[in-house]
Parts: sequence; C-alpha cells; structure tokens
Amino acid sequence: MRIAYLDCFAGISGDMLLGALVDAGVPLGVLQDATAKLKLGASLQVEKVDRSGIASTKVHVMEGEEVADGGSFEHQARHTHSHQPQTQHLHRTGHAHEHPHTPEQAHAHGRSLTVIRGLIESAALDATVKRTAVRAFELLGGSEAKIHNVPVDQIHFHEVGAVDAIVDIVAASAGIHHLKIGAWYSSPVNVGGGMVQCAHGLFPVPAPATADLLRGFPTYSAHIEKELVTPTGAALLRALAPQFGPQPAMRVEQIGYGAGTRNPRDFPNVLRLTVGETADTDSVKQRGAGTVTVIETALDDLSPQVIAYVAEQALAAGALDVMLTPVVMKKGRPGTLLTVLSEPEAADAMTRLILRETSTLGVRVRQDQRICLDRRQVAVATEFGEVRMKIGSRDGEEWNAAPEFEDCKAAAARSGVALKQVQQAAIAAYRKGAAAR
Repeated sequence: MRIAYLDCFAGISGDMLLGALVDAGVPLGVLQDATAKLKLGASLQVEKVDRSGIASTKVHVMEGEEVADGGSFEHQARHTHSHQPQTQHLHRTGHAHEHPHTPEQAHAHGRSLTVIRGLIESAALDATVKRTAVRAFELLGGSEAKIHNVPVDQIHFHEVGAVDAIVDIVAASAGIHHLKIGAWYSSPVNVGGGMVQCAHGLFPVPAPATADLLRGFPTYSAHIEKELVTPTGAALLRALAPQFGPQPAMRVEQIGYGAGTRNPRDFPNVLRLTVGETADTDSVKQRGAGTVTVIETALDDLSPQVIAYVAEQALAAGALDVMLTPVVMKKGRPGTLLTVLSEPEAADAMTRLILRETSTLGVRVRQDQRICLDRRQVAVATEFGEVRMKIGSRDGEEWNAAPEFEDCKAAAARSGVALKQVQQAAIAAYRKGAAAR
C-alpha cells in the first residue's frame, strides 16, 4: 500500500505542504490546474530556497496579472502573497471594524464559509479534491464558530478567506489526491511558542482556532518562539486525519521538503513529506497472506447522503474497501450495513470516523485473515497518455492485469473519448510490451 509520512518538527502551513508535495514529485501542473479552475486570477510560482542548509521548495501564490514565462522572480514576487504565518483574522457578522480597509482589499468583511464552499463547488475540480478542500474549510469554520459562540454561517474569514489561503487549501487537496495515498501518518506537531497577534489582541501560541483544530493530536512546543502552525495547515492536517507516531516501516520512494516563509538560524523551517510503499516484515504477509480489520455497523436512521459521505471519507483516510449492504433491521425497518476494511494499524482512525460521522452508538470490530495475490504496478504508454497497470501474480506467475481506473478516467476526460477505449488501449499496450519481453 502506498503511504505518506509528514514530519511536522517545524509545524505545518498551507504553503509548506504545497512545497513538500511538489518536492516529493507532484507535477506543478496539477497544482496550477487546480488554481486556474478557481477563476480567482491566481497562479503559482515555485523556487528553490535554502532553509538552514536544507534545499527546499517554496511555493508562492501570485494574484492579479499572469506572469510571463522566463520573468525574473524578483519581478514576479511583486504580485505574490508570501507573508509570515499569522492567525486567522475574522469578524462576526455585524461586528464593527476598528481599522480601515483599502479599496483594493476585495471582500472588506472577508468571505463567509457559504461563499467559499460555493466557490469551490462551482469549480471544475475532481469531486475528491472538492470534498477535501471543503472539509478543511468546514473544520476551520466549526472551530471559529465554537470559539466565538456564534453560528458558523456568521463567521467571515479574513486571512484564511483570502485568495492565497483558498489556493493553498485547494491546490494542496489536488496534490494530496494526485499521490493516491492509501494511509497518511504524521509525527507529533511542533506548534512553536511565544505570543501571536490575534484579531482582538495578543494570545499565546497556538492561536485559539489552531489549538482547537489540533485537539486530540499530539503536539509540543520547542526550539523557536514563533507561531509554527497556521490555521490552514492545521485544517489540512485535520482533514487528512493521519495516524500519529514514528514513521512506519516503508520502502521510501520520494522525499520532499516544503519551505516556510521564515528562515531562522540553525532551525530548518521545513515540512518533510516521505512517500513510499508499506514494508511488510512478516514473512506470511510477504507470501500474500495477512490480517485485515473489519469494522461494521448497521444504520436505520441516517440519511443515505451521509452514509455515502462516510464511505468516501473512509476511503480517503486509507480504508482498503468500504461496502454498503441493504439489510432489514428490527421492526421491519430497512437499513444499511456499513462495512469498512482496513489495515490493523488504521482501525482506530476508521472507528473514530464512523462514531463521529454516523448516528451509531457502537461498532463491531474483528480481525479476519486474507490471502492476496502479490501486487505491483507498471506504467504503459497509450495514445491517450500514460496509464498504470495493476498486476497480480502468485509464485512468479501472472494471474491478473488491469488498468488503473482513475488513470483511465482522467485520460478519457482529457482526450474526449470513451472510458472503455482508454482501458482497451492500456490493456493492448501492456500485452504488446509483455509479448516483446
């Protein structure tokens, strides 16, 4: 299974995650495309920077005019928003400002969650990207509403509702889903220290909304008296719902370093992203056998829309599979049996997801044995673009070969052809390559 590990020893912010994603191999075009689809007149500029001797990738969000290719970064930077991490500045509806805004500052009272959600939903983005981005903003809005004791619709975002923050969250969501990670993991999070200027005065780090978003996560304060976790970074981390602890056993394929704006002496202000495949040390697992955790509950009082949402969230969080089975429950009520399959180490996160998002009062958990084919991926070139093939084998003998659906779906959309045409082309290309070998 493809997994990813976030080293948050210097905290996390939206631009740091963007830089780490690009540095770990996500094509810049994926993030640029997501940015362009928001139709906010923004684009991305990437540069290599030094952070205490660590070569890292810094991503800048550029607003206004598009910058021609080849222009110097110094010229381009005049159109960027690349400020220090800062806490969310917001107002409740009807709250008077004590400071003026210039005419150039669009949305003088910030963007509401409803406006931001509509902006994302109306963009021509993949549905999974939209869900993650909207989820991040909903989490942030919920924290702000709790802190200010007002309905979430009365919260108007300022910094987090600005163009650069919206682009950070949406582009990061696109990069996250491009990696096709089966399970996310993270180190404990360094929140920094000292005091931060909030909308209504000084407050200790982490700021209230950030602290609420990190609730239940392992955090600590060390090395530097600065705010290291921004609201956007905390919201994206909460949306990912990673497992916390040391890096799991994995065969590392890519390592990316995303730079923060600050560059303190002797402290690499970077987010490290490690991507690879799970390393099964158990010989039984290596032979294609192992244990899978089954988590299930029956629901007869929950909207089908919510059930579908939970299934999608479980898959996004690393579930191996999710099944929805119609059942007849007590008193003749029609219901749905929600069954989630996960790796044993991810079972706790899946259980929390089901208990939090559904109406159930409990779940059943059991360990089942399974036998799997040995799996690998091979990329083949077709007239519609590159497509990955999933290969299943046993004792060195190939038994199954199938094209990756998401690759075929994307290629069909790009080329304007039928999905089955792309699938057939991928299978033909693989067979031709196999015959040549």
